Amino acid sequence: MRTIIRITKSELRILFFSPIAWLILIVFSFQVGMAYSDALEMQLRNQELGYRMYAVTSSLFDGYSGILSGLLGNLYLYIPLFTMGLMSRELSSGSIKLLYSSPVSNFQIILGKYLAVVVYALLLCIILLGPVVSTCFSVQAPDVPMMLTGIFGVFLTVLAYGAIGLFMSTITKYQVVAVVGTLAILAILNFIGGVGQEYDFVRDITYWLSISGRAKVFISGMISTKDTLYFILVIFMFLGLSVIKLQGERLKLSKWNTSSKYGVVLLIALSLGYISSLPGFIAYYDSTATKVNTLTEESQEIVRKLKGDLTITTYVNYLDETYDRGAPRNRIDDIAQFEQYLRFKPETKLKYVYYYAKGYMPYAKAAYDTMTLEQVVEDKCRYSGYNPKRFLPLDEVLKMDDISGEDGRFARVITAANGKKAMLRIYKDNQVHPFEAQISTALKTLLQEAPVVGFVTGHKERSGVDMGEKGYGSFASNKTFRYSLINSGYGIREISLDQPVADDIDIVVLADMRSDFTEEEFRNFDSYLARGGNLFILGEPKRQQFMNPVIERLGLRFADGIIVSPSEVNLDDIIAANIKEGAAKVSENYIRYFRRGYSIITPSACAVEVIDTTKGFKITEVLASASSGSWIEKETTDFINEKSVLNPAVGEVEKSNSIMLYLTRPVKNKEQRIFVIGDADCISTLELSQNRAGFRSSNFTLITETFRNMSYEEFPVDAARVNPPDDRVVVTQGTVVIKVIIMWIIPILLMIGCITLLIRRKRK
Repeated sequence: MRTIIRITKSELRILFFSPIAWLILIVFSFQVGMAYSDALEMQLRNQELGYRMYAVTSSLFDGYSGILSGLLGNLYLYIPLFTMGLMSRELSSGSIKLLYSSPVSNFQIILGKYLAVVVYALLLCIILLGPVVSTCFSVQAPDVPMMLTGIFGVFLTVLAYGAIGLFMSTITKYQVVAVVGTLAILAILNFIGGVGQEYDFVRDITYWLSISGRAKVFISGMISTKDTLYFILVIFMFLGLSVIKLQGERLKLSKWNTSSKYGVVLLIALSLGYISSLPGFIAYYDSTATKVNTLTEESQEIVRKLKGDLTITTYVNYLDETYDRGAPRNRIDDIAQFEQYLRFKPETKLKYVYYYAKGYMPYAKAAYDTMTLEQVVEDKCRYSGYNPKRFLPLDEVLKMDDISGEDGRFARVITAANGKKAMLRIYKDNQVHPFEAQISTALKTLLQEAPVVGFVTGHKERSGVDMGEKGYGSFASNKTFRYSLINSGYGIREISLDQPVADDIDIVVLADMRSDFTEEEFRNFDSYLARGGNLFILGEPKRQQFMNPVIERLGLRFADGIIVSPSEVNLDDIIAANIKEGAAKVSENYIRYFRRGYSIITPSACAVEVIDTTKGFKITEVLASASSGSWIEKETTDFINEKSVLNPAVGEVEKSNSIMLYLTRPVKNKEQRIFVIGDADCISTLELSQNRAGFRSSNFTLITETFRNMSYEEFPVDAARVNPPDDRVVVTQGTVVIKVIIMWIIPILLMIGCITLLIRRKRK
């Protein structure tokens, strides 16, 4: 060990008597100071402009403008410069022969020189501690463990780069060649992850070899044995290759002998790397304060309840625009969607089935008219290089799972050990893939029956499958919309009240009926009401005569007229309904949105009035109009061409009017929950897509929270997280001092140290 330490000390003396090592430290420290200063100023500017601050520590160190994320892109420029001479210097000067003739082993030589790299890496990381200290003074409740985890990731990256640079310096006596060789290997390790992705075996090898993105996991605050062991194995692999190279030169071994030893080392590293990457062998530690890299407690509980095997089968249509999402070349990225779930259920099996069926592919539309599907597949395979036999016809796929309702789009079927299945889709939005809420919701339907929502038809009511402007299909049954009911754990069905409501219907939606119920329909409605079924009733102005006989059974009525609130920007009947304090009984999210200044926009709403309190319901006001500047208009009906004017003579009174009421009562060992709102347009496809001037609307919250309440908070799964505590930048005098130290004092001190040592060396 003493020999190794002597070699390390000697190497460090050589390094620091050279201007290169000092220059790297100076440039590195200045870059860190500049990056941190810019990131901190950006956060401070955003705070002063009134933007909502969120996870400031993560913004400073991670993400697009984070200092550690930026440094990762430049480390490859620094490391080869101080590793290029580790062995090349010995080879070019001939001093390697003295080492070979001395009682020093090849292992001691390599390890001694590599420990010098470790010391240098520690110096770089000490510089990175400056922003950590500054953040502790500048940010409220900083996430220190996350920052230290990120620095640990940078440290491992430097060590891996150093091992590669050391190996390259053993194979050439020219330092420039060693630099170029190191850069070449680093480039290969960064881009090899995209090689051979079409083939399963090659994909696993190249994925493990890829160094790209490994350190970003640490910077985000997550430590995993998979990524930690990757760096350790890469370090030992290249150190082993370096020892073998010296051994070959020292003992004059044949190239075949040396190459075979290289192969053995590489094979051992790949084997250990593959084993360490298997889900069952990976351990995790989430260092963030709010565990943002870990499933929420509710999701973890769902996964724990899933006993036995779990299989996720992904069906990818070669003839659909969604094919690339599940193509073999993108398999690794696709599997990453489930990494947090594999952490808690490593026995999960992921399968991929490639098939062909008529899907949506605009550029191939003409081919569908002139060619069979088999011919289209063969034609595409001719250019892509695929084997057409890889793709199954739809008929064979339907024997595995019924995906006929997916219109040929990318779809997953999750199968539990008991054979129960759930569907998981991708969506037409910027994120495309499901979030934790959607995945956990799909898994939860394997544990319990999904609530079924019945949309009443027969009187021109709003339909749950109508995708038109007035319809409810966009939020109810649209499979490509992330937050639709069908993607939130609900079953959707259209029902008619000329027959009794089926026992498996949990929620009935009655919206904007335009003719009277028959006596039979009233009997079936009353029967559903008596059994304790949940209801969502949506009225509409000019429909009071049809809907009042229904809600009078609840002790309510829709008032005549239209609620107005005259405005210079919007039509008078566009109401920003205030979220009342009673909404907290429905959902805490209502209050959260209310505090942020959001409201529910109701175009053309009628008031909901209580006329009978003896029905046994507890009534809570959820939404209401403003108490001033608003009234029930009884004269004006054309709000496009006319302005409404308060006229007390016809009974118009300026006051707050209830727009939505929440009714509850105990029925048969459960609580019956009913919502009645005076506007059916507020959750229509048209209104959900509107962006009205002067309003901060959150109409979709009305849908999610209302149905969540009527499903007894079971669906959809709430994957909301606690806001990180580091949500404020606090600039003090100490902050300014530390900033000056990081950005200027440290680089200047390093420069003075460099000049002093070089002058002393020259004098000696």
